[in-house]
Amino acid sequence: MKVLIAKNIPHEGPGILKSVLDMNGIHYDIIDLDLLGPETRMLLPDPSEYNAVFVFGGPDSANDESGKMIAELEIIKRAVENEIPYLGICLGMQALVKACGGNVFKNEVREVGTRGPDGRYFTMDICPERDNDPLFRGLAGSLNIFHLHGETVSLPEDMELLATGKFCRHQIVKTGKNAYGIQGHLELTPEMFNEWMSVDAELRSGDTERIAPDFLANYDEYRNNGERLFTNFLQLAGLIG
Repeated sequence: MKVLIAKNIPHEGPGILKSVLDMNGIHYDIIDLDLLGPETRMLLPDPSEYNAVFVFGGPDSANDESGKMIAELEIIKRAVENEIPYLGICLGMQALVKACGGNVFKNEVREVGTRGPDGRYFTMDICPERDNDPLFRGLAGSLNIFHLHGETVSLPEDMELLATGKFCRHQIVKTGKNAYGIQGHLELTPEMFNEWMSVDAELRSGDTERIAPDFLANYDEYRNNGERLFTNFLQLAGLIG
């Protein structure tokens, strides 16, 4: 059993997912698409050689016409077509939608950090008619979530909306039996958070005095939800019992 983890920028990695994989003895390969250069398509592994594929966030847009993004969309499309379990986070969610025929465009609100323009925590609210999806086993109907994105999506007809947000409607999506995308960051560890705060200009220019205390205050919930959701995904992917 082995999974593929694709990063779009070095500091946005698997985080909590890595801990879950290690705890369950699941092997993984990590590739950084940002470091592969112009020959990205030639260097990408075949997704059919893996039991699941994960794609994480980054500053790119799924609309980019770079060799990197063309290759990323290609690997996602192949995974979906071959029913290889897929989970995309942030850009990885938007790229899933794009690869399946949907659209990616600027959201009216840039969701950055822990709180929206109304001063309340960002949440993902599971659609009542979708709360029986195996991805949500053991989770509450509304989950606090950390955000760092400025784009959103419109879905193709055969893609389901599983969870919504107040300032960005499409928070969790699904296509087929095992391909999911999540707009927010469930993978974030304290170490990753500190690095993001030091290198990400948008986070640094935000309400930094509030973001750090908010993250610490909510971290137990963030971690528990991330561990539960990643475990649920690995179970529905057949990687753990």
